[in-house]
Amino acid sequence: VQLQASGGGSVQAGESLRLSCEASGRMTFSIWEMSWYRQNPGEEREFVALIETDGNTKYGDSVLGRFIISRDNSANTTSLQMNNLKVEDTGVYYCKADRFGRWTYWGQGTLVTVSS
Repeated sequence: VQLQASGGGSVQAGESLRLSCEASGRMTFSIWEMSWYRQNPGEEREFVALIETDGNTKYGDSVLGRFIISRDNSANTTSLQMNNLKVEDTGVYYCKADRFGRWTYWGQGTLVTVSS
Protein backbone atom coordinates (compact mmCIF):
# COMPACT_ATOMS: atom_id res chain seq x y z
CA VAL A 1 0.00 0.00 0.00
CA GLN A 2 1.24 3.46 -0.90
CA LEU A 3 -0.16 6.87 -0.08
CA GLN A 4 0.86 9.69 -2.41
CA ALA A 5 0.25 13.18 -1.07
CA SER A 6 0.27 16.21 -3.35
CA GLY A 7 -0.89 19.80 -3.59
CA GLY A 8 1.50 21.54 -1.23
CA GLY A 9 3.07 24.85 -2.08
CA SER A 10 3.82 28.38 -0.97
CA VAL A 11 0.96 30.83 -0.45
CA GLN A 12 0.20 34.08 1.30
CA ALA A 13 -1.80 34.22 4.50
CA GLY A 14 -5.52 34.24 3.75
CA GLU A 15 -5.19 32.15 0.61
CA SER A 16 -6.28 28.56 0.04
CA LEU A 17 -4.70 25.26 -0.92
CA ARG A 18 -6.09 21.83 -1.60
CA LEU A 19 -4.11 18.76 -0.69
CA SER A 20 -4.82 15.32 -2.08
CA CYS A 21 -3.75 11.86 -1.01
CA GLU A 22 -4.16 8.95 -3.38
CA ALA A 23 -3.93 5.39 -2.15
CA SER A 24 -2.67 2.56 -4.30
CA GLY A 25 -1.90 -1.09 -3.85
CA ARG A 26 -3.82 -3.93 -2.27
CA MET A 27 -6.27 -1.83 -0.32
CA THR A 28 -10.02 -1.49 -0.15
CA PHE A 29 -9.96 2.25 0.36
CA SER A 30 -13.51 2.64 1.60
CA ILE A 31 -12.92 0.66 4.79
CA TRP A 32 -9.95 2.73 5.93
CA GLU A 33 -10.15 5.76 8.17
CA MET A 34 -8.19 8.58 6.54
CA SER A 35 -6.57 11.51 8.27
CA TRP A 36 -4.12 14.38 7.86
CA TYR A 37 -1.36 15.40 10.21
CA ARG A 38 1.27 18.10 9.99
CA GLN A 39 4.73 18.54 11.42
CA ASN A 40 7.45 21.16 11.69
CA PRO A 41 11.10 20.47 12.48
CA GLY A 42 11.66 19.74 16.16
CA GLU A 43 7.97 19.45 16.85
CA GLU A 44 5.61 16.53 17.30
CA ARG A 45 3.28 15.53 14.53
CA GLU A 46 -0.03 17.37 15.00
CA PHE A 47 -3.47 16.03 14.19
CA VAL A 48 -5.28 18.11 11.58
CA ALA A 49 -8.36 16.27 10.35
CA LEU A 50 -9.93 12.85 10.06
CA ILE A 51 -12.69 11.28 8.01
CA GLU A 52 -14.19 8.00 9.05
CA THR A 53 -15.48 5.29 6.76
CA ASP A 54 -19.05 6.56 7.14
CA GLY A 55 -18.03 10.11 6.27
CA ASN A 56 -18.00 11.54 9.78
CA THR A 57 -15.27 14.14 10.22
CA LYS A 58 -13.18 15.47 13.07
CA TYR A 59 -10.81 18.44 13.14
CA GLY A 60 -8.05 19.81 15.25
CA ASP A 61 -9.02 22.93 17.16
CA SER A 62 -6.59 25.12 15.23
CA VAL A 63 -8.14 24.34 11.85
CA LEU A 64 -11.81 23.95 12.77
CA GLY A 65 -13.95 26.11 10.51
CA ARG A 66 -11.17 26.68 7.97
CA PHE A 67 -10.23 23.19 6.71
CA ILE A 68 -12.49 20.59 5.15
CA ILE A 69 -11.57 16.94 4.74
CA SER A 70 -13.33 14.77 2.19
CA ARG A 71 -12.94 11.43 0.51
CA ASP A 72 -13.74 9.92 -2.87
CA ASN A 73 -13.80 6.18 -2.47
CA SER A 74 -14.20 5.64 -6.21
CA ALA A 75 -10.86 7.39 -6.75
CA ASN A 76 -9.10 6.06 -3.63
CA THR A 77 -8.47 9.65 -2.65
CA THR A 78 -8.84 11.86 0.37
CA SER A 79 -8.54 15.63 0.12
CA LEU A 80 -7.96 18.50 2.50
CA GLN A 81 -9.32 21.89 1.47
CA MET A 82 -7.45 24.54 3.43
CA ASN A 83 -8.98 28.00 3.49
CA ASN A 84 -7.92 31.24 5.12
CA LEU A 85 -4.45 29.87 5.67
CA LYS A 86 -2.36 31.28 8.48
CA VAL A 87 1.39 31.42 8.96
CA GLU A 88 1.06 28.85 11.73
CA ASP A 89 -0.41 26.36 9.23
CA THR A 90 3.06 26.01 7.74
CA GLY A 91 4.43 22.49 7.89
CA VAL A 92 4.80 19.15 6.17
CA TYR A 93 1.39 17.58 5.77
CA TYR A 94 1.08 13.81 5.94
CA CYS A 95 -1.89 11.63 5.14
CA LYS A 96 -2.55 8.48 7.08
CA ALA A 97 -4.69 5.43 6.51
CA ASP A 98 -5.78 3.57 9.60
CA ARG A 99 -7.86 0.50 10.28
CA PHE A 100 -8.92 -0.17 13.85
CA GLY A 101 -5.66 1.30 15.10
CA ARG A 102 -3.92 -1.93 14.18
CA TRP A 103 -2.89 -1.29 10.59
CA THR A 104 -1.50 2.11 9.65
CA TYR A 105 0.09 3.56 6.53
CA TRP A 106 1.63 7.02 6.13
CA GLY A 107 2.21 9.04 3.00
CA GLN A 108 5.49 10.78 2.27
CA GLY A 109 4.37 14.31 3.12
CA THR A 110 3.82 17.49 1.17
CA LEU A 111 5.16 20.88 2.24
CA VAL A 112 2.87 23.83 2.86
CA THR A 113 4.45 27.23 3.44
CA VAL A 114 2.30 30.19 4.41
CA SER A 115 3.90 33.62 4.53
CA SER A 116 2.56 36.86 5.91
